[in-house]
Amino acid sequence: MKRLDELVGMAALKGRRALIVAVAQDKEVLLAVKAASDAGLIEPLLVGDPDGIRMLANESGLDVTNLEIIAATDNQHACNLAAGMAKDRKDCILMKGLVSTGMLMRAVLDKGNGLMSGSLLSHIAFFETPYYHKLICLTDAALNISPDLQEKAGIINNAVSAFHRLGVALPKVAILAAVETVNPKMEATTHAALLVAMQRRNQIKGCLVDGPLALDNAISAEAAHHKGIDSEVAGDADILLAPEITSGNILYKSLIFLGGAVTAAMIVGASVPVVLTSRSDSDKSKFLSIALAAAM
Repeated sequence: MKRLDELVGMAALKGRRALIVAVAQDKEVLLAVKAASDAGLIEPLLVGDPDGIRMLANESGLDVTNLEIIAATDNQHACNLAAGMAKDRKDCILMKGLVSTGMLMRAVLDKGNGLMSGSLLSHIAFFETPYYHKLICLTDAALNISPDLQEKAGIINNAVSAFHRLGVALPKVAILAAVETVNPKMEATTHAALLVAMQRRNQIKGCLVDGPLALDNAISAEAAHHKGIDSEVAGDADILLAPEITSGNILYKSLIFLGGAVTAAMIVGASVPVVLTSRSDSDKSKFLSIALAAAM
C-alpha cells in the first residue's frame, strides 16, 4: 500500500457499519463523520452534548435530522454509554471524540462493557509521507507506556494482524533503538535481539523482524548499506516498533507536524475496532482512521 486513500476503497467494499462516537461535539470529528458517511462507510451514532453536537454538525454540513444522538451528562458518562452500545452491536466501530485517551480507555477496559477480547490492546498509526516509498505503521505511540518483552511481542502481533487483514502477507518489522548493536545497558537493544530470535523460532509469526535498528537504517536502504547492515527489513520496513510511549509519541507528532505526513490510527486488540487519534489531528486524518477501522 502506498496511499491512505486505498483504505477508503477497501472499506467501501465492505458496506456500512455503525460508528459510535464518544463525546461527538467536535467540529473536526463531525467533518470526518460526514466524509465517512458520504463515502458509504458508516452510519453514525453520536454520544455527548446534544446541543453542542447539533450546533457543530450544522457548521460541518452534517445533516443530523435522522441521526441518533444520545445525551450524556459528562464526558466519562458519554464514553461509558458509547462503550456499552458497542458491546451490544455486532460489526460496529467505536470512535474517540473530544475527550482524553485515558477517559475513553477506562470505558473500553471496564469489564462491565465487555469489549476486552483477552489479548493485549495496542495503538497502530499508518503514515503516508512524501519521504517514504510506501505506507509505514508506527506502534505503540499512545497506549502502552513502557512495554516489557512479552508485551512488545503482543504489540508486534497486533500490528502484523492488521497488515494481514489489509492484504499484506509478510510485513517487515523494524525494532527501533538508538543504535544498531546490542548493548546490555540499553534495554531496547536487548529486547530487539530477543524479539528477532523469537520470530526466527516461530514464536512471532507472519512477519520478518529485525533489530535493533536506528530509525535511519529502518527506513533508508542507503543508510543501512553505509553502516554495513545486511537485512531484508532495513530500508523497507512496514512496521516500526517504538521502545516506549515517549519516543513513539514524539515520532508520531514529528512525522505529522515536521514531516508533512498524514495518518490513520486506531486501537487494536479489543472486540471492536477503536478509532483513536490525537485531538490535534486533522479531520482528514480522523476520516482516514475511520476508513482504516472499517477496512479491517
